[in-house]
Amino acid sequence: MAETTRGEGGDIPTIFNPHRIRAPPNLVITNETPRGGVPNGPFGRSSHALHHSDSESQSEQHQPVNNRSGMCSRLKSCKNSCCSKSARKIYYGVCVTVCVTASWVGATHAIKYLYLKQPHTHITSGNVTSIHQQPVMTYNAPFFTTWFCTNWTVLFFPLYMLCHLSTNRCKSGDVLAESVRSFREKGFTAGRFLTRCCFFCLLWVGTNYMYIHSLRILLATDVMALFATNVSCVYLLSWVILHEQFVGVRIVAVILCDTGVALLAYMDGITGSPTLSGVVLAASAAAGSAVYKVLFKKVIGDASYGQVSLFFSLIGLLNASLLWPLCLTLYFTGIETLYWDRLPWPALLLASILSLVANLLGNFSVALTYDLFITLGLITAVPVSAALDVVLYGAHFYGMKLAGMILISIGFFLVMFPENWPDYITRLLRNIILLSHSARWSRRHRHGAQANQQRPVVDYRTGYIRSHLRSPSGRVR
Repeated sequence: MAETTRGEGGDIPTIFNPHRIRAPPNLVITNETPRGGVPNGPFGRSSHALHHSDSESQSEQHQPVNNRSGMCSRLKSCKNSCCSKSARKIYYGVCVTVCVTASWVGATHAIKYLYLKQPHTHITSGNVTSIHQQPVMTYNAPFFTTWFCTNWTVLFFPLYMLCHLSTNRCKSGDVLAESVRSFREKGFTAGRFLTRCCFFCLLWVGTNYMYIHSLRILLATDVMALFATNVSCVYLLSWVILHEQFVGVRIVAVILCDTGVALLAYMDGITGSPTLSGVVLAASAAAGSAVYKVLFKKVIGDASYGQVSLFFSLIGLLNASLLWPLCLTLYFTGIETLYWDRLPWPALLLASILSLVANLLGNFSVALTYDLFITLGLITAVPVSAALDVVLYGAHFYGMKLAGMILISIGFFLVMFPENWPDYITRLLRNIILLSHSARWSRRHRHGAQANQQRPVVDYRTGYIRSHLRSPSGRVR
């Protein structure tokens, strides 16, 4: 369930600028619009918006032409802004957020369904033979679920190869050779590369095992809210290991996320409740996901799509070939329970496919949109999952549980604030003030011009107000 999000420079996607491209602190707002372009930003003003018709000497026959040309320019500007490259990325980003949310929620609830007790027919024989059904947990194998879902990551490189071959006419051997050559250029030998793959395979399996095992104890919404705290863990590790810039608002976000985790840990009390162990497992899964992402950036560095695909496929191969004895050991020792004749294959296959889709979107959607929309899929999945829990299981969200989720959500959004967020706020306020002053001055000037034309004239000879109006030249008609 842990995905590697590939951003520019390994930075955390932020709200104001998804790729963290640092803009100059002082933005000069001009009144001119480039030819064929749009006004400067959402608060940019075109030249016709600041033009005030002070003079009354212009003939009225030219006004329809000016209005028509102004309407055409506004329509052209609107078309260019709606069909620009950044606008298309935003449209794709919304679709990616919806797909990530749907796949993440679907995979989590499918795994949660595996742990539900299924009705089992029980026959008791004695003086009177009775047949009755009682709910029995027929599946309790979190490690087998982790192993089975991780095997599907083998499809990463074949799917990437098919997409690459469909768009570029080349041989499959060229795609594989190019990916291997890229790792060699970074100084990886075969043994060193396989060692790194084994390490990340164990980290991947451990993270997913804790996530899946926590679903046996907690509701899916609780686990997903706790897992969303991995964004704050990524920032802390990036600050320590990758030496990212210190941002005070992100430290506040980390504190809020930790407070939310603490509230969820004690939402059902302290004694006699397995909630604390489930929260610890889910929070550890979030921390493991953060460690995976930061170490991937530290060890592998900037990787291409082919390298990421090859790396994930090797993780799936190592998982399938090395960890199957552990599955058998847990099964025969009775630590994990599963009945092969009553194995819920539809839910297990659905969880594996949706998990694969979520990981594919998390790694390859960067080619279509910004990282921000991919990351938002983690937090938008929480309310969707909460609605499903209310409908399917009759769950209730109130008290400490609701407060913890709200704090985690606030911390999630605060982490995505960029380093120079005060500059963005100052620039936004400056543009709003400029627009308000411009609109006020335009309204005042327009009212003044109308009052100047329609102001009554006092005849000082008679003392009465004349009904005549002033002409544009200022003389009384």
